[in-house]
Amino acid sequence: MRLGVLDIGSNTGHLLVVDAHGGAAPLPAHSHKEPLRLAEHLVDVDDEDADGAQDVSDDGIAALTEFVADAVHAAEDKGCEDMLAFATSAVRDAANSQAVLDHVEGRTGVRISVLTGEDEARLTFLAVRRWFGWSAGRLAVFDIGGGSLEIAGGADELPDVAWSLPLGAARLARDHFGNKKPASGDLKELRKQIRAAIARDAGHLLRAGAPDHAAATSKTFRSLARICGAAPSSEGPLVPRVLPLDDLREWIPKLADMAADELGDLPGVSTSRTHQIVPGALVAEACMDIFDLPALEICPWALREGLILERLDQLRALAE
Repeated sequence: MRLGVLDIGSNTGHLLVVDAHGGAAPLPAHSHKEPLRLAEHLVDVDDEDADGAQDVSDDGIAALTEFVADAVHAAEDKGCEDMLAFATSAVRDAANSQAVLDHVEGRTGVRISVLTGEDEARLTFLAVRRWFGWSAGRLAVFDIGGGSLEIAGGADELPDVAWSLPLGAARLARDHFGNKKPASGDLKELRKQIRAAIARDAGHLLRAGAPDHAAATSKTFRSLARICGAAPSSEGPLVPRVLPLDDLREWIPKLADMAADELGDLPGVSTSRTHQIVPGALVAEACMDIFDLPALEICPWALREGLILERLDQLRALAE
């Protein structure tokens, strides 16, 4: 079947059209994406009793609605039989989340489901497990998005542990640096906060012992691996790519000293995400340090593929 997956992330809106069949890897047929940057379209609620709550701004809602409408037309043009639409942390955490979803549905006819952080981690883990297979043994998976960090681990297709933290690269850039170049004192404080947040629940993953295989997904990890010498995307998804901790440590102070245009010239870094590279690198370094991982292998499959695989499993079960 031809399936459309509409991913409303904290950074990007992405429609992925795939040819999906039970027992086969989903084959990408079409891709359409836009840099919505919803994590940066969150504004404080104008209410003294709101206690730090934030809404998706009117501009953010307009951009999201326009993208979904365009995605519907693209999916129809490509012959999709079904479309899975989901949103992650930027919409999930917004105080006006329900109003945003209702507005988009009213204008486009598409009802977007909102995934919990635990579901994000679980579905990403499923995708990584299917990619690496059972030979990976006990698996640990890390995913840095725009709004959140997901961590999961286990020896089966369903993780034993899965949780989400508000440590996305776009969120950290906005909240701590105002999307500007960070000062050294700000970096030191952010590094401390990131490590304390990850370490707080690290025992969930460590209690079962060291993983046999540690993997990472997401644009942030891919960009960092590319900066550290991994093969470019043009060489295809089957080429092994690794992010070594020692190399990342050497790069972090260099990245912190670079201007936005210099960061944009680095391999694997898009100009719209230059402000996210340094906070993303601090989160990646903290994950490897706290869980004592010398390197992370980059997996080309992530949350979208996890949703596709789960959908195929459901269809297969219904057919039996």
